[in-house]
Amino acid sequence: MIRFSETDGLAILTIDRQEKANSLTRAMLRDLTGHLVGIADRPETVRAVILTGAGKVFSAGADLDEARAGLAIAPEWEALSGQIAAMPCLTVAALNGTLAGGAFGMVLACDLRVAAPAARFFYPVMRLGFLPQPSDPPRMTRLIGPARTRMILMAGQKIEAAEALSWGLIDRIAEDPLDQARALAADCLAAAPRHVAAIKGMIG
Repeated sequence: MIRFSETDGLAILTIDRQEKANSLTRAMLRDLTGHLVGIADRPETVRAVILTGAGKVFSAGADLDEARAGLAIAPEWEALSGQIAAMPCLTVAALNGTLAGGAFGMVLACDLRVAAPAARFFYPVMRLGFLPQPSDPPRMTRLIGPARTRMILMAGQKIEAAEALSWGLIDRIAEDPLDQARALAADCLAAAPRHVAAIKGMIG
């Protein structure tokens, strides 16, 4: 359900559970985190990581059955987003479609976000009675400000790609987000891994 490939310093992690709108199980969250830990343990090898989804949806968030059984408040979400935020290389979310719920965490933790024109963004924690993962509101606020964060987390608004771009929630809209993500990673792939990590560290 998580596909992994690595070529010439570029690692691609693909969520592939299309029959369930790429909703995430505990095992999938652990698998994603495990791949990232493995990449971070080889800092001289990988210079960029792309997260994407298969099909027309990036991820609908938590698997509903597992959410009811406790996944919505499981520590695996924070472990995943924390690992992404700590990566020494460039991380790019290539959003092939809609991003919803807990899947926001991994995307907010990425360095850059590219979305398909039809992508939509919503995080229905208020309506569902869950709290967002602890790091998600501050990361979202840093990107789009407190009022717009309230629009998503408190007012339950579904944001279209064009509006998300104007807010700064995403950085670019592209018909082929994965291809655009590869292009954005090109300079890092041509550089020394330590140089990539040094510049990322200077940005903070």
